[in-house]
Amino acid sequence: MEKLTFYAVSAPEKLDRIGSYLAERLSRDVVRHRSGYVLIAMEALDQLLMACHSQSIKPFVESFLHMVAKLLESGEPKLQVLGTNSFVKFANIEEDTPSYHRRYDFFVSRFSAMCHSCHSDPEIRTEIRIAGIRGIQGVVRKTVNDELRATIWEPQHMDKIVPSLLFNMQKIEEVDSRIGPPPSPSAADKEENPAVLAENCFRELLGRATFGNMNNAVRPVFAQYSHHVIQEILGHLDARKKDSPRVRAGIIQVLLEAVAIAAKGSIGPTVLEVFNTLLKHLRLSVEFEANDLQGGSVGSANLNTSTKDNDEKIVQNAIIQTIGFFGSNLPDYQRSEIMMFIMGKVPVFGTSTHTLDISQLGDLGTRRIQIMLLRSLLMVTSGYKAKTIVTALPGSFLDPLLSPSLMEDYELRQLVLEVMHNLVDRHDNRAKLRGIRIIPDVADLKIKREKICRQDTSFMKKNGQQLYRHIYLGCKEEDNVQKNYELLYTSLALITIELANEEVVIDLIRLAIALQDSAIINEDNLSMFHRCGIMALVAAYLNFVSQMIAVPAFCQHVSKVIEIRTMEAPYFLPEHIFREKCMLPKSLEKHDKSLCFLTNKIAESLGGSGYSVERLSVPYVPQVTDEDRLSRRKSIVDTVSIQVDILPNSIPSDDVVSNTEEITFEALKKAIDTSGMEEQEKEKRRLVIEKFQKAPFEEIAAQCESKANLLHDRLAQILELTIRPPPSPSGTLTITSGHAQYQSVPVYEMKFPDLCVY
Repeated sequence: MEKLTFYAVSAPEKLDRIGSYLAERLSRDVVRHRSGYVLIAMEALDQLLMACHSQSIKPFVESFLHMVAKLLESGEPKLQVLGTNSFVKFANIEEDTPSYHRRYDFFVSRFSAMCHSCHSDPEIRTEIRIAGIRGIQGVVRKTVNDELRATIWEPQHMDKIVPSLLFNMQKIEEVDSRIGPPPSPSAADKEENPAVLAENCFRELLGRATFGNMNNAVRPVFAQYSHHVIQEILGHLDARKKDSPRVRAGIIQVLLEAVAIAAKGSIGPTVLEVFNTLLKHLRLSVEFEANDLQGGSVGSANLNTSTKDNDEKIVQNAIIQTIGFFGSNLPDYQRSEIMMFIMGKVPVFGTSTHTLDISQLGDLGTRRIQIMLLRSLLMVTSGYKAKTIVTALPGSFLDPLLSPSLMEDYELRQLVLEVMHNLVDRHDNRAKLRGIRIIPDVADLKIKREKICRQDTSFMKKNGQQLYRHIYLGCKEEDNVQKNYELLYTSLALITIELANEEVVIDLIRLAIALQDSAIINEDNLSMFHRCGIMALVAAYLNFVSQMIAVPAFCQHVSKVIEIRTMEAPYFLPEHIFREKCMLPKSLEKHDKSLCFLTNKIAESLGGSGYSVERLSVPYVPQVTDEDRLSRRKSIVDTVSIQVDILPNSIPSDDVVSNTEEITFEALKKAIDTSGMEEQEKEKRRLVIEKFQKAPFEEIAAQCESKANLLHDRLAQILELTIRPPPSPSGTLTITSGHAQYQSVPVYEMKFPDLCVY
């Protein structure tokens, strides 16, 4: 070694060949498990490295590091420790000029892996872990002093180094922690105790970090064990669930700050646990609020109840903010699961599909929890951008989402529409459509849109009628306010932008015309404000869609109607009907047809531009489903098979119920522009079906019974007519009708102008 060292110092240009030769010999000896020769070769490399400091040492260092890597890759613990010791010696050498091309990625990965050694022998395991920590310490010392080479601070390295040190720091004996503060460790303890050595290494790492690098060093500390922090806070919240609202709100606020770090690194079970716990406490808060309202009394107790009620609202708002913030920071695939999870908690009257216990809430508490959950869902869906609408609104999510849109609560319906806007609006056009108005030039809005993809077209073929139905019924709710009409208008506009091909455009126009007809006919007995609101919504949408599809004749017809309304019926336009103190008409029946959008005019204009307009002549009728029963609406009857009225018009009667007399073509002829017998029959069937959908069950039953009794009386009158029978009857007949029964009635052949009885 003395001769070799003298030769290397005298002829430093030979160091490269010396290093290559020793590396070749060492590689061969490692493979052949000749540990003695390996030790000799590494000792030679170490001594040469310590003795030579010339510029020619750089090629030699490459051979040296190559051999250290070979030792660390071997499965022999002794060789791994040997390689680590050699690297630590090298790390303590200060080079005159840094080598910028040299990287230590392999050594960071290997030393970090050694810190997690799981060798069966405890002594060997400890020895390997100590070697790994010392190796990390050597990498840190070798790199952090060079400001121009900051690769060690890159996140991919810190994410390995910091967790490895923390892993060994947490292995401190529990006995020592129970005795009290530990004494200062001696030098021997620092070298033999992995926890102490790891703590010193971590202190050194943070001590060498600059302001710009500190974030990369500290972030893995929180990210690696963030789920433990979240679990501890959730457990603390569970333990304090009966504390004052202020205390619970404070804990939730801490949780909000913590999830900002944990969200992107969370795993499935942790995410679900967070949301499940938060929703449970949301229900408890609403339950406490409902109980306080029920138990409140007059005087000072009312003041205390009001204060506590406001405190509970603080808790609820904090929970919603936490849910929304956590959900909006999750990856898209996890966010979809959370959307389904929250939607499954929303209670809907008449169903048991929700998984939230509302037995103790009552009606007011149930409504409150519905609003809270939908607000949470609104925050989770904010900013969600799916490539296809099927991903954003799968059938398993769309059906329960639309169910609350039929509830008799305008605020719930608003939240559902806003959630749907978040999912449908994939090009951020909603802000441009805010408010309901007649837009002079839609091109000025600079609407962003793309060509409708095949998946979106398939979605509309499958679910389009369901969307139309909910918009149609939502427009006819008697408690709608201006915001409801604005959101419904935005829904129609977003569907047009994001999902409409030519077929969907025709369906949307049919829907708009049907809404116009419903406002004129007013079968639902809506107030004049709501009827004019529907007319204004139709005007705003047809103005929008006519400019979007850019058919000149269609735009001309819409503009003409709007111009006439401006002069003669401004209450049919959104700018007038939704302002305060708008003058309303006393009736709509006397208005001229020029104030209405006419189907034949629209069909003529679109047909000239190549649209298939045959379906425009078929009035829109919403799908008949049993969905109305979900929201405490009055019972409906499934009338899919009903094609004709119960009582034929051929039977004259003076006692027919007035409601039946009103549903005739003659009574509606002034309001509906139809022609031909086929259209009359279709319209009549539609009216009968809608009558049975909307009328209370008791009224329908009473009407059926009345008609049955009427038919019974009529038949009895016919059978009791004085007619001279032939000498012998042809048989007997048993007749049962209503509450009466005629048995063994002689049967004769009798013919009457309006009825034939045999």
